[in-house]
Amino acid sequence: MSGKVTLVLGGTGKTGRRIAERLRAKGVTVRIGARSATPSFDWNDETTWAPALENVERIYVSYQPDLAVPGAVEAIRRFSALAVRSGIKRLVLLSGRGEDAAQAAERELQASGADWTIIRGSWFFENFSEAFLMDAVRSGMVYLPPDAVTEPFVSADDIADVAVLALLDDAHVGKIYELTGPRLLTFAEAVAEIAAASGRPIGYRSVPLADFVAQMRAEGLPDDYVELIRYLFSSVLDGRNSSLTSDIEHVLLRRPRDFAVYARETAATGVWSIAA
Repeated sequence: MSGKVTLVLGGTGKTGRRIAERLRAKGVTVRIGARSATPSFDWNDETTWAPALENVERIYVSYQPDLAVPGAVEAIRRFSALAVRSGIKRLVLLSGRGEDAAQAAERELQASGADWTIIRGSWFFENFSEAFLMDAVRSGMVYLPPDAVTEPFVSADDIADVAVLALLDDAHVGKIYELTGPRLLTFAEAVAEIAAASGRPIGYRSVPLADFVAQMRAEGLPDDYVELIRYLFSSVLDGRNSSLTSDIEHVLLRRPRDFAVYARETAATGVWSIAA
């Protein structure tokens, strides 16, 4: 490996943390891109970008909170242009499968002159255990808008494995990968598998999107977060992603991780123990 640095934006998040761990295991020098890191990196503070890019040769680009939010396209355009001007060629972008609004940001990165790879992820397994739905699962009842729609839930570990190869291997330059798990599940079926693995009852109830949004607002959640969730459930989780791809098998030469394995291993950690 060279003496230069690989910058992992969102390096404390679900995919970034896993990518950083894998790169370090391979002897790669990693810099975490986060507000809490040194140097600090903040998507909303452009003055933090250049210091984070010093002595960097490749970047995993994860935009927070999502490429579909207002301002993301311009931020990706300006950041990728700065990276290329700084002599950084390899950019691997995490995007969302089926997110039409994210594809404009993808195009900006593709037009930057970088050697790019786009990774479009499906709904992460880990949304049930590391963020968003963890407390609902622990409470014993999950309320969400989707009813019968199926989703090819995917492991953040599989995404990390693909991203590491894309960062280190020229064979993945110019490729768009759509990553899915091996099975289609409804949210109710996913929750049922978590309940079985946890050994306790956990219910699922579909609620109208308008009611779900109103409840989030009543709980005082930020408007931009509420709008992102509304967008995802109204536009992305509408059945458009109810199909599987073979991209993980193609890149990793193995089948993607199964949700049931994730549920068993995660239940064993106690993260879904009943809330006090």
